[in-house]
Amino acid sequence: MSLLRIALRFLILLVSQAAMGALPAFAQSGEPGCRPEMASYRLPIQRAQLTRDEVRLTFVGHATFLIETPGGVRIATDYNDYVRPPVTPDIATMNKAHSTHYSNRPDPGIKLVLRGWDPEGKGAARHDLTLGDVRVRNVPTNIRTLDGGTDYDGNSIFVFEIGDLCIAHLGHLHHPLEPGHLRALGRVDVVLFPVDGSYTLDQEGMLEVLKSLQARVMIPMHFFGGGTLERFLSRTRDLWPVERRGEPAITLSRAGLPARPTVIVLPGR
Repeated sequence: MSLLRIALRFLILLVSQAAMGALPAFAQSGEPGCRPEMASYRLPIQRAQLTRDEVRLTFVGHATFLIETPGGVRIATDYNDYVRPPVTPDIATMNKAHSTHYSNRPDPGIKLVLRGWDPEGKGAARHDLTLGDVRVRNVPTNIRTLDGGTDYDGNSIFVFEIGDLCIAHLGHLHHPLEPGHLRALGRVDVVLFPVDGSYTLDQEGMLEVLKSLQARVMIPMHFFGGGTLERFLSRTRDLWPVERRGEPAITLSRAGLPARPTVIVLPGR
Protein backbone atom coordinates (compact mmCIF):
# COMPACT_ATOMS: atom_id res chain seq x y z
CA MET A 1 0.00 0.00 0.00
CA SER A 2 1.44 3.41 -0.98
CA LEU A 3 2.17 6.05 1.63
CA LEU A 4 -0.37 8.35 -0.06
CA ARG A 5 -3.15 5.76 0.27
CA ILE A 6 -2.28 5.19 3.96
CA ALA A 7 -2.34 8.92 4.61
CA LEU A 8 -5.75 9.24 2.92
CA ARG A 9 -7.25 6.41 5.00
CA PHE A 10 -5.91 7.99 8.19
CA LEU A 11 -7.44 11.35 7.25
CA ILE A 12 -10.84 9.73 6.55
CA LEU A 13 -10.72 7.98 9.94
CA LEU A 14 -10.03 11.25 11.76
CA VAL A 15 -12.88 13.05 9.99
CA SER A 16 -15.37 10.25 10.72
CA GLN A 17 -14.44 10.16 14.40
CA ALA A 18 -14.86 13.92 14.69
CA ALA A 19 -18.29 13.71 13.05
CA MET A 20 -19.40 11.00 15.45
CA GLY A 21 -18.54 13.18 18.44
CA ALA A 22 -20.27 16.32 17.17
CA LEU A 23 -23.45 17.57 18.80
CA PRO A 24 -26.53 18.03 16.61
CA ALA A 25 -28.02 21.44 16.00
CA PHE A 26 -30.91 22.45 18.27
CA ALA A 27 -33.87 24.73 17.70
CA GLN A 28 -34.91 27.39 20.14
CA SER A 29 -37.75 26.85 22.61
CA GLY A 30 -40.21 29.02 24.51
CA GLU A 31 -38.68 27.99 27.82
CA PRO A 32 -35.42 29.48 29.12
CA GLY A 33 -32.29 27.40 29.42
CA CYS A 34 -33.19 25.10 26.51
CA ARG A 35 -29.91 25.71 24.73
CA PRO A 36 -27.67 23.12 23.11
CA GLU A 37 -25.65 22.69 26.29
CA MET A 38 -28.75 21.22 27.93
CA ALA A 39 -28.07 18.10 25.87
CA SER A 40 -24.45 17.87 26.96
CA TYR A 41 -25.17 15.19 29.54
CA ARG A 42 -23.44 12.39 27.65
CA LEU A 43 -24.10 9.85 30.35
CA PRO A 44 -22.29 6.54 29.92
CA ILE A 45 -25.47 4.48 30.21
CA GLN A 46 -24.93 0.75 30.52
CA ARG A 47 -27.80 -1.63 30.98
CA ALA A 48 -28.64 -1.69 34.69
CA GLN A 49 -28.04 -4.85 36.69
CA LEU A 50 -31.08 -4.84 38.95
CA THR A 51 -32.79 -7.29 41.25
CA ARG A 52 -36.48 -7.94 40.61
CA ASP A 53 -37.50 -5.32 43.21
CA GLU A 54 -35.23 -2.50 42.00
CA VAL A 55 -35.62 0.38 39.55
CA ARG A 56 -32.92 2.73 38.30
CA LEU A 57 -33.67 6.39 37.58
CA THR A 58 -31.22 8.61 35.71
CA PHE A 59 -31.88 12.35 35.50
CA VAL A 60 -30.95 13.20 31.92
CA GLY A 61 -31.96 16.86 32.28
CA HIS A 62 -34.89 19.31 32.20
CA ALA A 63 -37.91 16.96 32.59
CA THR A 64 -36.38 13.85 31.06
CA PHE A 65 -35.53 10.80 33.15
CA LEU A 66 -34.42 7.41 31.97
CA ILE A 67 -36.24 4.72 33.96
CA GLU A 68 -34.86 1.17 33.80
CA THR A 69 -36.66 -1.92 35.03
CA PRO A 70 -35.26 -5.26 36.25
CA GLY A 71 -36.53 -6.86 33.04
CA GLY A 72 -34.53 -4.45 30.89
CA VAL A 73 -37.32 -2.11 29.77
CA ARG A 74 -36.14 1.48 29.29
CA ILE A 75 -38.47 4.48 29.53
CA ALA A 76 -37.76 8.13 28.68
CA THR A 77 -40.07 10.73 30.22
CA ASP A 78 -41.05 13.94 28.42
CA TYR A 79 -39.06 12.73 25.41
CA ASN A 80 -38.05 15.60 23.12
CA ASP A 81 -35.54 16.77 20.51
CA TYR A 82 -33.38 18.80 22.91
CA VAL A 83 -32.64 16.52 25.87
CA ARG A 84 -32.53 12.80 25.18
CA PRO A 85 -30.96 9.82 26.90
CA PRO A 86 -27.97 8.39 25.01
CA VAL A 87 -29.87 5.15 24.40
CA THR A 88 -33.07 4.45 22.49
CA PRO A 89 -35.84 3.82 25.02
CA ASP A 90 -38.49 1.16 24.65
CA ILE A 91 -41.18 3.59 25.82
CA ALA A 92 -41.29 7.38 25.40
CA THR A 93 -43.85 9.55 27.19
CA MET A 94 -44.53 13.15 26.13
CA ASN A 95 -46.35 16.32 27.11
CA LYS A 96 -47.13 19.19 24.77
CA ALA A 97 -46.81 22.37 26.85
CA HIS A 98 -43.49 23.27 25.17
CA SER A 99 -41.26 21.72 22.55
CA THR A 100 -38.82 20.62 25.26
CA HIS A 101 -41.41 18.06 26.37
CA TYR A 102 -42.33 16.32 23.12
CA SER A 103 -40.95 15.32 19.73
CA ASN A 104 -42.51 15.18 16.30
CA ARG A 105 -39.58 13.03 15.20
CA PRO A 106 -39.21 10.28 17.81
CA ASP A 107 -36.58 7.62 17.23
CA PRO A 108 -38.23 4.93 15.04
CA GLY A 109 -36.70 2.28 17.30
CA ILE A 110 -39.03 3.24 20.17
CA LYS A 111 -41.65 0.54 20.68
CA LEU A 112 -44.31 2.72 22.36
CA VAL A 113 -44.69 6.50 21.96
CA LEU A 114 -47.27 7.73 24.48
CA ARG A 115 -48.51 11.28 24.13
CA GLY A 116 -50.10 12.91 27.16
CA TRP A 117 -52.79 14.50 25.01
CA ASP A 118 -55.15 13.34 22.27
CA PRO A 119 -53.56 14.42 18.95
CA GLU A 120 -57.04 14.50 17.38
CA GLY A 121 -58.37 16.82 20.07
CA LYS A 122 -61.28 14.55 20.95
CA GLY A 123 -60.74 14.59 24.71
CA ALA A 124 -58.27 13.21 27.19
CA ALA A 125 -55.51 10.79 26.28
CA ARG A 126 -56.04 7.35 27.80
CA HIS A 127 -53.11 5.03 28.31
CA ASP A 128 -52.98 1.87 30.40
CA LEU A 129 -50.68 -0.78 29.03
CA THR A 130 -47.96 -3.21 29.98
CA LEU A 131 -44.62 -3.85 28.33
CA GLY A 132 -42.44 -6.48 29.94
CA ASP A 133 -42.36 -5.82 33.68
CA VAL A 134 -43.75 -2.27 33.65
CA ARG A 135 -47.30 -0.98 33.58
CA VAL A 136 -47.71 2.59 32.27
CA ARG A 137 -50.85 4.66 32.72
CA ASN A 138 -51.72 8.34 32.64
CA VAL A 139 -53.81 10.82 34.59
CA PRO A 140 -54.87 13.79 32.39
CA THR A 141 -54.27 17.37 33.60
CA ASN A 142 -54.99 20.82 32.16
CA ILE A 143 -52.51 23.37 30.82
CA ARG A 144 -52.60 27.11 30.26
CA THR A 145 -52.76 28.37 26.69
CA LEU A 146 -50.74 31.29 25.31
CA ASP A 147 -53.83 33.51 25.32
CA GLY A 148 -54.51 32.83 29.01
CA GLY A 149 -57.16 30.19 28.47
CA THR A 150 -57.21 26.54 29.50
CA ASP A 151 -56.48 23.50 27.38
CA TYR A 152 -58.48 20.89 29.26
CA ASP A 153 -56.78 17.49 29.46
CA GLY A 154 -53.89 18.93 27.44
CA ASN A 155 -51.16 17.13 29.39
CA SER A 156 -50.76 14.07 31.58
CA ILE A 157 -49.13 12.76 34.69
CA PHE A 158 -47.60 9.41 33.77
CA VAL A 159 -47.47 6.63 36.34
CA PHE A 160 -45.02 3.74 36.08
CA GLU A 161 -45.73 0.63 38.12
CA ILE A 162 -42.64 -1.58 38.34
CA GLY A 163 -42.77 -4.44 40.82
CA ASP A 164 -44.02 -2.95 44.09
CA LEU A 165 -42.84 0.56 43.20
CA CYS A 166 -45.13 3.31 41.86
CA ILE A 167 -43.39 6.27 40.18
CA ALA A 168 -45.30 9.38 39.06
CA HIS A 169 -43.86 11.97 36.66
CA LEU A 170 -45.88 15.17 37.03
CA GLY A 171 -44.86 16.50 33.63
CA HIS A 172 -45.70 20.16 32.98
CA LEU A 173 -48.24 20.46 35.79
CA HIS A 174 -50.02 23.83 35.81
CA HIS A 175 -52.56 23.49 38.61
CA PRO A 176 -53.16 21.91 42.04
CA LEU A 177 -54.34 18.33 42.13
CA GLU A 178 -57.99 17.76 42.88
CA PRO A 179 -59.41 14.75 44.77
CA GLY A 180 -60.20 13.05 41.45
CA HIS A 181 -56.57 13.29 40.37
CA LEU A 182 -55.39 11.84 43.68
CA ARG A 183 -57.83 8.93 43.45
CA ALA A 184 -56.71 8.20 39.90
CA LEU A 185 -53.04 8.32 40.86
CA GLY A 186 -53.39 6.02 43.87
CA ARG A 187 -50.33 5.37 46.02
CA VAL A 188 -47.21 7.19 44.82
CA ASP A 189 -43.85 6.05 46.17
CA VAL A 190 -41.60 8.26 44.01
CA VAL A 191 -42.62 11.57 42.46
CA LEU A 192 -40.67 13.51 39.82
CA PHE A 193 -41.87 17.11 39.96
CA PRO A 194 -41.14 20.53 38.36
CA VAL A 195 -39.95 23.38 40.59
CA ASP A 196 -39.46 26.35 38.22
CA GLY A 197 -42.51 28.04 39.78
CA SER A 198 -43.51 30.05 36.70
CA TYR A 199 -43.90 27.98 33.55
CA THR A 200 -45.46 25.27 35.69
CA LEU A 201 -47.33 25.53 38.98
CA ASP A 202 -45.95 28.09 41.45
CA GLN A 203 -43.67 26.74 44.17
CA GLU A 204 -46.18 27.14 46.99
CA GLY A 205 -48.73 25.24 44.96
CA MET A 206 -46.20 22.53 44.22
CA LEU A 207 -45.52 22.14 47.94
CA GLU A 208 -49.23 21.51 48.47
CA VAL A 209 -49.21 18.91 45.68
CA LEU A 210 -46.29 17.10 47.34
CA LYS A 211 -48.04 17.18 50.72
CA SER A 212 -51.12 15.61 49.18
CA LEU A 213 -49.13 12.86 47.43
CA GLN A 214 -47.04 11.92 50.48
CA ALA A 215 -44.46 10.14 48.33
CA ARG A 216 -41.47 8.79 50.23
CA VAL A 217 -39.03 10.01 47.56
CA MET A 218 -39.45 13.39 45.84
CA ILE A 219 -37.03 14.29 43.04
CA PRO A 220 -37.09 17.85 41.63
CA MET A 221 -36.68 18.64 37.93
CA HIS A 222 -37.37 21.49 35.50
CA PHE A 223 -35.52 24.13 37.50
CA PHE A 224 -33.40 25.94 34.88
CA GLY A 225 -30.56 26.59 37.33
CA GLY A 226 -29.36 26.39 40.90
CA GLY A 227 -31.04 29.59 42.09
CA THR A 228 -34.55 28.37 41.35
CA LEU A 229 -33.84 25.00 42.91
CA GLU A 230 -32.41 26.56 46.07
CA ARG A 231 -35.44 28.83 46.46
CA PHE A 232 -37.66 25.79 46.38
CA LEU A 233 -35.48 23.84 48.80
CA SER A 234 -35.52 26.74 51.25
CA ARG A 235 -39.30 26.37 51.39
CA THR A 236 -39.00 22.70 52.34
CA ARG A 237 -36.58 23.24 55.24
CA ASP A 238 -39.19 22.65 57.94
CA LEU A 239 -41.09 19.97 56.03
CA TRP A 240 -38.76 17.24 54.78
CA PRO A 241 -35.10 16.26 54.87
CA VAL A 242 -33.05 16.90 51.71
CA GLU A 243 -30.41 14.57 50.32
CA ARG A 244 -28.05 15.76 47.58
CA ARG A 245 -26.53 13.09 45.37
CA GLY A 246 -23.34 13.46 43.37
CA GLU A 247 -24.46 11.21 40.53
CA PRO A 248 -27.49 11.60 38.24
CA ALA A 249 -28.52 7.94 38.67
CA ILE A 250 -30.21 6.37 41.67
CA THR A 251 -31.39 2.80 42.30
CA LEU A 252 -34.60 2.47 44.30
CA SER A 253 -36.75 -0.29 45.75
CA ARG A 254 -39.89 -0.07 47.85
CA ALA A 255 -38.22 -1.89 50.72
CA GLY A 256 -35.33 0.58 50.63
CA LEU A 257 -37.39 3.79 50.60
CA PRO A 258 -36.64 6.29 53.37
CA ALA A 259 -38.72 6.00 56.52
CA ARG A 260 -40.15 9.49 56.02
CA PRO A 261 -40.77 11.58 52.87
CA THR A 262 -37.43 12.88 51.60
CA VAL A 263 -36.38 15.25 48.80
CA ILE A 264 -33.53 13.74 46.82
CA VAL A 265 -31.66 16.13 44.51
CA LEU A 266 -29.91 14.65 41.48
CA PRO A 267 -27.44 16.76 39.47
CA GLY A 268 -28.96 18.14 36.27
CA ARG A 269 -31.06 21.05 35.03
